[in-house]
Amino acid sequence: MFDRYIIVENSLRNVRQGSDVVGFAFDARCGYYRRLILSMVEELDVEVDGTPVPRQDVSLTVGGRTYSLDEMRSEYKVAWEFGEPATVTVAKPGGLPAGPHDIRLAEQLRISYLPVPHTPVTTQTLTVSA
Repeated sequence: MFDRYIIVENSLRNVRQGSDVVGFAFDARCGYYRRLILSMVEELDVEVDGTPVPRQDVSLTVGGRTYSLDEMRSEYKVAWEFGEPATVTVAKPGGLPAGPHDIRLAEQLRISYLPVPHTPVTTQTLTVSA
């Protein structure tokens, strides 16, 4: 339902630590119509230009704090609010080359009244500036 609004337009960028490019990031919204405690976000599957990103290379920044996907499993106090963009960061030395890239994000969300995880999936073409 909200799938087309999950990835925030024009949010793809390379991530720097000092003078080194250590990865890339984009902003995303939770694909559910309510807030979700981070432990209810079971997976964030990212693909770039058709290539899956290893799970251990993905992290999420919510409310100014960054969590690995493993750390999110035991985070019972922090919530990803409906409509609040969070930052999905991928560790990738050198980042992405300038230009357009197809970003696919699948959020596997555990919803209390659903017998199986809710998994909104979206793909959007975003551009990294030079």
